[in-house]
Amino acid sequence: MNTIVLDTNVLLADSDALLSFPDSEIVIPETVLGELDKLKTSRADPDLRFRGREVSRMLFELSEQGSLIEGVDLPDGGRLRVVPLDADIELPEGLSTRNADDRILAVAVQLCRSECPEGVKIVTNDLNMLLKAQTFGLEVERHSDGPDGGFAKRYIIRPFQRYRIPLGILSVSLAVFAAIFWLTLWGPGSHSIGQTVVPTEFRDQLPTDQQRILDYLTALDQNEADLDARLSLANLYYNLRLRTGDTRYAMLAIRHYERYLETRPDVVDVRADMAASYFYAGQTDQAIQEALRVLEQEPDHIQANYNLGIFYWRGRQDYPAAATQFSRVVELTSSGDERMQAINRDASNALEQIRQEAAEAGEPLIDEGIF
Repeated sequence: MNTIVLDTNVLLADSDALLSFPDSEIVIPETVLGELDKLKTSRADPDLRFRGREVSRMLFELSEQGSLIEGVDLPDGGRLRVVPLDADIELPEGLSTRNADDRILAVAVQLCRSECPEGVKIVTNDLNMLLKAQTFGLEVERHSDGPDGGFAKRYIIRPFQRYRIPLGILSVSLAVFAAIFWLTLWGPGSHSIGQTVVPTEFRDQLPTDQQRILDYLTALDQNEADLDARLSLANLYYNLRLRTGDTRYAMLAIRHYERYLETRPDVVDVRADMAASYFYAGQTDQAIQEALRVLEQEPDHIQANYNLGIFYWRGRQDYPAAATQFSRVVELTSSGDERMQAINRDASNALEQIRQEAAEAGEPLIDEGIF
């Protein structure tokens, strides 16, 4: 299992970085926690403080599973742990414990001395740290995906998502319970929830994502035709499935995507997300069917082509069909911005993996033209 050391700036740019390295051990140096804590009382940009609180909340929720020092499991199969700097460590020349960046690098050096054979990598967006880490022989990676990227690392991509809402990994069970409670008391057949306000004190005790779910459920109880609320709710459930791995949330997302598409059947991006939700729910045939419907309307839809390749590959082990789809993605993303280039690289890597797996399965891809 590779060991990934995350710098503070990576977490502040993308709290999802905690979940962006499947099957790896994610290490948060104790210094990073200190820097996140300082943001609470600093005069930093409000958005930066908000993101710092989001990271802290995610870590707090993970701590409920066990000791962060000893390590806790992540939904993607990896582990996360907080590592303090050993006071007795002999620091390489050029590192000082007085500097926060140096203490983060020192933790990576500390780990590397015992774990480098397994692979220790520091992930940072700080150029000075990147260069300094390289002088100590540390493997370094720049994390530039941001909150809308990294889906290819988890196989499904969502490159044209314009309405994604950030979530923590906390379960929405409390919010769902609250919504059912209020809708039972003031829903249809009793009193209108539109005439009854949920107490502010109760609502404020819910985390931000749960407040949003309750708000959308309330809006839909008042007006089932509120498509914006329905789509936002579907996206909340979609993202929660990514955080928890719980297929129940994929099914909830599907329910609301279907209702949305009953009114707007030609919104291909939404149908592509529904196809991915079917796949997450273990319904590969339905996922393929929905992706094909997208491609009937828009043959060059990159997300649908890419994800259809995943469905064939991971859902059916149909290597020729999967290779054909990824070849199409490579063709569609042969030029373009940084995001297109990233998808192109991921599709090319997928093609290579498919070729290897097909050969190992005794089903070599004969038509090399697809590559």
